[in-house]
Amino acid sequence: MLEQLLQYDKDLFLFLNGLGTETWDGFWMFMTNTKSSFPLYVLLLYLSYKSFGWKRTGVILVAVALLITCTDQLSNFFKYGIGRLRPCHDPEVSSVMRLVKRYCGGQFGYFSAHAANSFGPAVFFSILFRNKVRYIGLVLMAWACIVAYSRIYIGVHYPLDVVTGALVGTLFGWLWAKLAIFAFQKMGT
Repeated sequence: MLEQLLQYDKDLFLFLNGLGTETWDGFWMFMTNTKSSFPLYVLLLYLSYKSFGWKRTGVILVAVALLITCTDQLSNFFKYGIGRLRPCHDPEVSSVMRLVKRYCGGQFGYFSAHAANSFGPAVFFSILFRNKVRYIGLVLMAWACIVAYSRIYIGVHYPLDVVTGALVGTLFGWLWAKLAIFAFQKMGT
């Protein structure tokens, strides 16, 4: 059963990765670069300050830092604990896939830290701004999906790596949002 699932994952990866074209490579490389998210994070910092003030924005900054630390370190734990090769290091698919990046990255890829680290803050801020900023949840989830998909497009993660990362990020984003809201309540007005 597991072997069958992993084979489906490889087949889906080859299909999705094979849809790429040189015309779109620049866009997906931009989206996969963590620096491309900087303007979004600046906007979220501004919205946090406008919606919650400086004290609560401090809580938000600490919560997001801890959220990303958790998802990132858990991803590393799984990558080295599970030891599943990235597609670009997997001899079964590396010769027939598109590798858009100049280099492949670390040897192991389960699960995607990019996916976890984009879904985590997206869910976190979607919950915090649910009643304050219209459509922010849709925008953030679309952004997280694009970042996550970029990892398949450029050839460094299988779909299962990305889906697992998205689920882990969603769980930790929800948890840290609840903790931040709890801290807000303890702070009072």
